[in-house]
Amino acid sequence: MYRPNFYESTCLRCNEIVYQVDRVGPLKDFTFFHSGCFKCKKCGTKLTLKTYYNNQHNHDDKEVYCCSHVPKSGPGHFDQTSVGIRQALNVPKSTNYVNEQIRGHRNDSIDGQQRQATPNGFNGIREGNSPPQTDPDYKYGRFDASALHIAHALKQTEIQKAYEKSREKPIDYYLAREEQAKLEMKHRKEEDDLYRRFARKREEEDKRMQSEIQDEWERELQRLAHKFEKEMTTSRRTREDQSILTLKHEQQKEDLEKNMTIRKTKKKESLTRKLLEHERSETAALVDRQSSEMLELISARRSEYMQTESIFLDDEFTEGTVTLEYPLVAPNPAPPALSKFQIYNDPVEFQDVDQIAITVAQEDQKTFTDLVRQLVGRCTSDIEKARTIFRWITVKNLNTMTFDDDLRGDTPMGLLRGIKFGTESYHVLFKRLCSYAGLHCVVIKGYSKSAGYQPGVKFQDSSHPKNSRFRNSWNAVYVAGAWRFVQCNWGARHLVNAKEAPKSGKGKNDSLRYEYDDHYFLTDPREFIYEFFPLQEDWQLLKRTITLNDFENLPFVRSLFFRYGLHFADEGYGAVVYTDDTGAATVRIAMPSDMQGCLIFHYNLKFYDSEEDSYDGVSLKRFVMQSVISNIVAFRVHAPCSGAFLLDIFANAVTPQEYLTGEPMKFKSVCKFKICCEELQTVMVPLPDCASGEWGPTKATRLFGLIPITHQEPLIFAGRGIELQFRMSRPLTDFMATLHKNGIEEKKLSKYVQHNVVGDTITFNISFPQEGQYGLDIYTREVGSINNNNNSSNEKHLLTHCCKYLINSSKRN
Repeated sequence: MYRPNFYESTCLRCNEIVYQVDRVGPLKDFTFFHSGCFKCKKCGTKLTLKTYYNNQHNHDDKEVYCCSHVPKSGPGHFDQTSVGIRQALNVPKSTNYVNEQIRGHRNDSIDGQQRQATPNGFNGIREGNSPPQTDPDYKYGRFDASALHIAHALKQTEIQKAYEKSREKPIDYYLAREEQAKLEMKHRKEEDDLYRRFARKREEEDKRMQSEIQDEWERELQRLAHKFEKEMTTSRRTREDQSILTLKHEQQKEDLEKNMTIRKTKKKESLTRKLLEHERSETAALVDRQSSEMLELISARRSEYMQTESIFLDDEFTEGTVTLEYPLVAPNPAPPALSKFQIYNDPVEFQDVDQIAITVAQEDQKTFTDLVRQLVGRCTSDIEKARTIFRWITVKNLNTMTFDDDLRGDTPMGLLRGIKFGTESYHVLFKRLCSYAGLHCVVIKGYSKSAGYQPGVKFQDSSHPKNSRFRNSWNAVYVAGAWRFVQCNWGARHLVNAKEAPKSGKGKNDSLRYEYDDHYFLTDPREFIYEFFPLQEDWQLLKRTITLNDFENLPFVRSLFFRYGLHFADEGYGAVVYTDDTGAATVRIAMPSDMQGCLIFHYNLKFYDSEEDSYDGVSLKRFVMQSVISNIVAFRVHAPCSGAFLLDIFANAVTPQEYLTGEPMKFKSVCKFKICCEELQTVMVPLPDCASGEWGPTKATRLFGLIPITHQEPLIFAGRGIELQFRMSRPLTDFMATLHKNGIEEKKLSKYVQHNVVGDTITFNISFPQEGQYGLDIYTREVGSINNNNNSSNEKHLLTHCCKYLINSSKRN
């Protein structure tokens, strides 16, 4: 299950729409309440997130109660519901991801309630003053069966059983290859005629354009010649005047030739664009009609086969609402009943069919019949068919294929000539191949937050050149009883760094590896809508559709955001985040419990309308404080001036061993925000110039096994000295700490930091030469990770950054 968005929320008590400003939830089974309706069902007592209770003994009861009236089960009670729980828990686990329904801490050192002002506005909570919230922390991501609600788990099991029972025979059983190939040849002839018509049209239009340019060129030459003759004969001129006029005339001819060449090039580009747009439209219409004919043939033969063989499903699987037979006619668009993770939990489940696609992609085929038969010949479900076609396209890398200039339709490359000529997109090709496999598929047109998009961009003016580039197309394919999204182009393979690839064998390919993005195969509508907005409302496939304005205002998130199971820890985030009058704004992202130990975050801040990333010679990164508390990573921005900024948040999943190698880490963007500071009443001071990355000891614990004994928060309030202690859970050595303060050289502060190691305890003693804000960097390494080196000048470079603290020193503390 995925976290419902605010467009779909209704109050459980009164069944009216719940708007964000008056919303409590999500609670049990992702229910919501108006704040005024958030009362005990029995006595009507007003409840808060700290005082409400759910019925733990009846999974169908989604109501809320006070502590006095929450239903309790007697000792030794064992009812039918308990049996249901046992059955659900016995459902085989399908993934390692577990929904622990954590009621986590919602306050951290950045967004806490008790703050003390600091020069740069980065405030914090004094340790021990952060009460736990009782708000259930729901997360995106996948969960195993034991974490799903009981009724849903049992129903899902039944659906999966029925789906397994409905697996059909391969296409070879009911449709002869020759009959399908015969229809393809008919289609090929129609396509050949269409391409010949395209070629004639291009030739005619090119001749017409050449003629127009030539006529214009001759007219302009005549005009220049007439002007030159007139100037030469109007009055007596010396030889020198005539020479000057002649040179001027030759220069004008040369300039005219340059201008005409430029105009010719632009006119040709414009003409080619218009022709290509028309050709794509005609090709799509042809493929649409041919796909329908192919599907009709396959459906007819499949139906005949079913009747002849008398294949009927058992009654127990035909009851209920589950549609087991693949529909003969494409159903109307409607939201899918099951989420993607309920269909499959991990791409490894498709390992066999993926390998088929990879193998087939290494060779060329002369007909679509041969290609699709090779791809789906051993597939026994509609999902496997769609999967192997998707993977073939992502592996084939059609954009880099080389083609002969003269392509006949019956050659291997001629099969894909539409890709060469640009008349056929990945989406049209996917639709075509799906029809050969007997799958209903449509091409959907709309807007996408694609390359060049920045949060805050408006899509309404589609005719504007800057916005037309955000027009896009994608597919919906009907599998597993519902329409599901596929974006072949965004899922297609891309080059990955060789160091990330396991090497095998010898040869050039050892340095290359190609990777696809599984997010764009059968993407859930709730996630797909963050990046794609269809022109036809029905194809949002959402229970509650949104407007284009809503789409523009959704946070700009990338596929990695969902792959890592992230979600926003607070409600109400839009593409644009506004600061308060001190220039402060915070973005908080929640991680699933299973990813907390391996996710590393980073960020970049720059001005919105330029690539400038510094202010008054200081990096804008020093105006952002990143910290991790429990499962929340927070980015608190303090704008140094009024204006708009772009906050780009990156992430990467690494093991402690990978991090400790010291190799540079590659981060990928997970989300972006436009930060708007309309008014600034406080002068901002940058953070101390410490190593980049998160503040606080969480990183030390996750990656180094270094557990803080004295200070668990990123921000410390201290007097003129402080003692920090850590416990080593595994052997570390060569500790070093450096102190930083704006306006003071690092070398001058080195004498104020000391440390000693006793057993498994490391203690840092820091004194502060003056009041103010300091940054403390701590470095270390594992025992035996590198050779000992006594050269103190190289010591820091041999160590790995462990963690850092922000310390406010004051006599009052």
